[in-house]
Amino acid sequence: MGAALALGGCATAPLEQAGSLRSYDRMSEANGLVTRSKIRVNKQDVLAAKTIRIASTVFPARTDVVLNEKERRLVANAISRELCLRLSERFRIVSSDDDADLTVQATVTHAAPTSPTASGASKALSIAKTVALPGVPVPVPRLPVGLGSLSVEAEARDFAGFQKAAMVWARGANSLTNSPRVANEGDAYDLAADFGTDFAKLVTTGESPFGGIPALPPMDSIPVRFGGAPKYVACEAFGRFPGITGFAGQGLGLPPAWTDSGAKESPANNAAPPPVSGANSEQALTQ
Repeated sequence: MGAALALGGCATAPLEQAGSLRSYDRMSEANGLVTRSKIRVNKQDVLAAKTIRIASTVFPARTDVVLNEKERRLVANAISRELCLRLSERFRIVSSDDDADLTVQATVTHAAPTSPTASGASKALSIAKTVALPGVPVPVPRLPVGLGSLSVEAEARDFAGFQKAAMVWARGANSLTNSPRVANEGDAYDLAADFGTDFAKLVTTGESPFGGIPALPPMDSIPVRFGGAPKYVACEAFGRFPGITGFAGQGLGLPPAWTDSGAKESPANNAAPPPVSGANSEQALTQ
């Protein structure tokens, strides 16, 4: 029943090929309950890798995406930071100056904005329920209007530039699991962590991230989520998680920018250039 409600009140996200990947050949569908994706992975090679370099996520301006530069930068950095945390569970993360077995690059291909008005109304209904029925554990679904979405593609390449894992990913916010934020980038920002989780699992396990029993996060990742220092210093390039302030802001529906300071001014991992329009599977490497 809950799954049906979630699917009924879910925004749609386009599953696009924007040309930032070296190849789209032999990608297969791998969908989750509320996520659509196509993946390709060389399991033997990704499992043999020990070190990873994470390039800053690219989120180029598009005429059909209303998010401004600051909002796009915040969403892109949320992806990079989540990737760094998740990939740290198995790999050693190195900076852009060091050699690495794999280099990860993600590009946001589309993002539908969240309606601040609809989010505000949803949050008001939630507060009204708390006042009228204190202590009654009845969830208040978010209004199924004005929901945002996020589409991303990413790949992991080896030191010679050959693609070892790739994913084209799209997901929309839904009424049950995505808390409303009064900000254009609210849903895209929250969905950024979902993408980071899915792509990191693909590279870490060499298998589809969808299906099966979700694994509990390792204990040493909990202090990092609460604003502590990351396991590897290279992850500092993407700033620290907003911690308790961030959790509180999410619960209150505040804009992400109010609690998230974003990346450092001069990140150690430089972003790759924006994808070339019309690029095909034989395009040159972007970095």
